[in-house]
Amino acid sequence: MRDTSFDRDAYSFEGFAKRVQERFESRADVMAAIGGDHMLNPGSKPGLVQRSFRDAAVLIAAFERDGDAHILLTQRTDHLNSHSGQVAFPGGKIDDGESAQQAALREAHEEVGLDPGSVEILGTFGTYYSGSGYSIAPVVGLVSGSPELNVNEDEVAAAFEVPLRWLMDQNRHTVESRMWQDVERFFYVMPYLDEAVAPPVERRIWGVTAGMIRMMQERLYGG
Repeated sequence: MRDTSFDRDAYSFEGFAKRVQERFESRADVMAAIGGDHMLNPGSKPGLVQRSFRDAAVLIAAFERDGDAHILLTQRTDHLNSHSGQVAFPGGKIDDGESAQQAALREAHEEVGLDPGSVEILGTFGTYYSGSGYSIAPVVGLVSGSPELNVNEDEVAAAFEVPLRWLMDQNRHTVESRMWQDVERFFYVMPYLDEAVAPPVERRIWGVTAGMIRMMQERLYGG
């Protein structure tokens, strides 16, 4: 893959759409490959075949802002039982009879009021396996226009957008670790200063969400 670090068009809304469509058409094998927390923790990979995972889906929704692509993220409320307070893509578990794409659209509507009819689905990356026990389908979609979001305050503390260019910059992808069950676990961290609010707030993108962003960066722009 060629270096697109200084290619403005690569991170435009139109450029992103073309790149995603081209990759799903020409490199379906790469796009469908599994990913997960085990990528930074290879010692945990054998556990993938030894444990059960709960099926979930997230929506990687791209908006157009002055020609550039921006990606929608949420800050979860502090009182949730799972991943409270963390930055996440809109998403949740897949209900019986649902496809991953249907679940991602439903969850985005329930969490932030995003109209499913405003989203054009481009495809779904390969399953991302989290250390917390979820098998996650990352669904990629384009949002038409500038729909007003209606945040569900029971689940979401804030919804915000991050420029695709910022998220795809490898220099912002740092690696940290912490001890979990007496084992050192490594994960990506991407601290983002949200200046759309006053005063600005640092949104700490890390763990599963950062891992999926890194997976997208590698498969679309060459990590």
